Amino acid sequence: MDISIENLVKKYGGQRAVDRISFEVKTGEIVGFLGPNGAGKTTTMRMITGFVTPAEGTIKVGGLDIAGHMDEVKRRIGYLPENNPLYQDMPVIDYLEYVAGIQGIIRENRMARVAEMIRITGLNPEKHKKISELSKGYRQRVGLAQAMIHDPEILILDEPTSGLDPNQIVEIRKLIRELGRHKTVILSTHILSEVEATCDRILIINRGKIVADGTSDLLRKQASGEELLRIRIEDGDPNEVYKEIQALSAVQQAAFVEGETMKYEIQCKTGAHAARELFQLCVKKNWIITEMIPYETKLEDVFRELTTHS
Repeated sequence: MDISIENLVKKYGGQRAVDRISFEVKTGEIVGFLGPNGAGKTTTMRMITGFVTPAEGTIKVGGLDIAGHMDEVKRRIGYLPENNPLYQDMPVIDYLEYVAGIQGIIRENRMARVAEMIRITGLNPEKHKKISELSKGYRQRVGLAQAMIHDPEILILDEPTSGLDPNQIVEIRKLIRELGRHKTVILSTHILSEVEATCDRILIINRGKIVADGTSDLLRKQASGEELLRIRIEDGDPNEVYKEIQALSAVQQAAFVEGETMKYEIQCKTGAHAARELFQLCVKKNWIITEMIPYETKLEDVFRELTTHS
């Protein structure tokens, strides 16, 4: 089920927490929503789920404008909020049965659905404990289970792996990937490796505006502009090798890698690729290339570049 957002605005006092953002998410797409604290991520998610009313703009879910079809839209969405509010005094299994009832699952099917969610989220060892007795990681699993229990077509997950250990994070990533085959998923996180491992596409928001939209590879490419290579060349005088590399038409600049006498970092000119010229040079000079590595811009660097400008 598609989500379409157009010119969305939310104001708190005189400040625009969300400032005329527009984007779409297609069925079967997992979108990572990134941004520094206070950028507008959580506010946007709350508007999509109907917990916060926009000041301006439209949100359509499956073609339905939420302004006039809120109840129907809410039935199609599973939401894990950032603070994961739970009824602490209820046992896990009772809480999930209660949520299933709220979500309209008929009584005869509730326990089967609860059992399925307990299995999927790995809650079986803790299912009879009160939620207050659970670790933060298990409480997060309960939050995921309640978001998915009515089998919604859309999942909005705000920090879904917060508090989980590394093994649990891998399991939840796998679960989200499987869910994303048939559902629309928007998730926010501060763990950038998680975005690359889980998401098909990335949206970055800063100061209420969308500043980037694309795959991680595309964002790295747009941010770096020029290709970077690290190359080790042997059987030649290092200073002569450096001089010859610097003279190549595709090379913007070259430098020795710190602590290495035969390894060079090469920045290519915009739109140029130096690998072919480097191979030809080494063949001509009888030098040996023992290592050549494309050096990609890290997603962390892209994020900092887009969100720390004044």
